[in-house]
Amino acid sequence: HESGHALLSLLIPKVEPLHKVTILPRGMAGGYTLTAPAEDKYYKSKNELLAEITMALGGRASEEIIFDDVTTGARNDIKVATEMARRMVTEFGMSDKLGNLAFGRRQEQIFLGRDLYEERNYSDQTALRIDEEEKRIVDECYKRAKQALLDNRDKLKSLAEKLLEKEVLDVKEIKELLGL
Repeated sequence: HESGHALLSLLIPKVEPLHKVTILPRGMAGGYTLTAPAEDKYYKSKNELLAEITMALGGRASEEIIFDDVTTGARNDIKVATEMARRMVTEFGMSDKLGNLAFGRRQEQIFLGRDLYEERNYSDQTALRIDEEEKRIVDECYKRAKQALLDNRDKLKSLAEKLLEKEVLDVKEIKELLGL
């Protein structure tokens, strides 16, 4: 799973730079792949967001490729990918089908804490189109992740084997191992 994230962070343009990957559990995660921006940025391009979604789905794609099955380990990755796709469509106007529009109004209520809710300001038909666009984005990113990993299956396996052996690898070790 983590090998898929790490490998895609090196293969997919526009992904934030890889720092390290580990299979040591931390909190609810069975492991993690650490990427961090090379510089502070407030804005992200559509291509950068698509790259992030693609990398997030790399763990699930690698499970499917190697085990011909999937696990619950991708739960948070899927949540992150889905939320980013929804924001691209509803907040950032990054949908060719729906255009440069924002959908929904976010409201904050402060009463014994803070509640966020979204007021729906669009029709059922538009809601369906939003859902379709969100799914299309996630599906296309998943296909991209899976294809990149299939094209580099040998690197995926080598990285996974080395992680089983060492448990933690930094970017320099990974690049040496994979010849990148």
